[in-house]
Amino acid sequence: MARLGSWIEPFPQGIYVKPADAWVDPSEPKRQALVTHGHADHARGGHGRVWATPETLAIMECRYGPQTGEPVAYGETIRLGEVEISFVPAGHVLGSAQIVLEYRGERVVVSGDYKRRPDPTCAPFEPVPCDIFITEATFGLPVFRHPETVSEIDRLLLRLHENPDRCVLVGAYALGKAQRVIMELRCRGHHDAIYIHGALQRLCDLYAEHGVELGDLRPATEAKKDELKGRIVLAPPGALNDRWSRRLPDPITAMASGWMRVRQRARQRNVELPLIVSDHADWDELTQTIREVAPREVWITHGREEALMHWCMTHQIKARELNLVGYEDEDD
Repeated sequence: MARLGSWIEPFPQGIYVKPADAWVDPSEPKRQALVTHGHADHARGGHGRVWATPETLAIMECRYGPQTGEPVAYGETIRLGEVEISFVPAGHVLGSAQIVLEYRGERVVVSGDYKRRPDPTCAPFEPVPCDIFITEATFGLPVFRHPETVSEIDRLLLRLHENPDRCVLVGAYALGKAQRVIMELRCRGHHDAIYIHGALQRLCDLYAEHGVELGDLRPATEAKKDELKGRIVLAPPGALNDRWSRRLPDPITAMASGWMRVRQRARQRNVELPLIVSDHADWDELTQTIREVAPREVWITHGREEALMHWCMTHQIKARELNLVGYEDEDD
């Protein structure tokens, strides 16, 4: 009798689906690739053909130029070789998907990166019962329990209102986090102009093209210093402490990331206002998701594998590490 999932082979450069002759999120160019979402550690350029959601393909084209892409809408099923493949929302960023693979009575779900918190910029995660759940574990330690997003956004707004002669400079990754912070602010009633670094413009425009209305966004570099007092400014994390930020009026430096739970990371970046806003599942959400999808086996792709493996074993679920390379956790 064949081992469960014997038709799926993990390699350091990605997950190979043998009967489809395709790779999931390969870290190097392949003839056929299935891509979960647009972050650079999952979506590389140079593949022969790419299957992904229309939004992910648009993000890849924005970043890498024209793709030989095959769009797959949420809930649509395609067939490659002998494998039926569908894309289901992952709740991570715009267009992010879990990839559901069905072959000879077995169902494998590759989660990609995912979160369970509501996010006004993307479709919510949908649990899919399966035989094998291939999950990330970016925050796979019990110490990582994210606070409610609303409370973090309220902390940001309070600091802004208490300091009308300063601005709040928020470090946020260009894909997903920046747009989410903007939309979370809008949902809390902050409809003032938000100023953005030029590196965020293209992806903010792309989100707007896909129906995510971000409101009044203005280029920070075109604003006078006095105009930025009492304003929120968003920039990539790398711009928080470089010469670009010197144009700002005594900025309160903030950073939106699940890693802001770790005080040392906040200190290393000279962050005055750490905002724990994560686009990955925390410990409780990881374990909750495994319970919901009820797999016979859990395969862990990257992150804090050992703790999640131990949790699975104590709950009589077989688990293994895949040891893939090239996947980063700094996009949070």
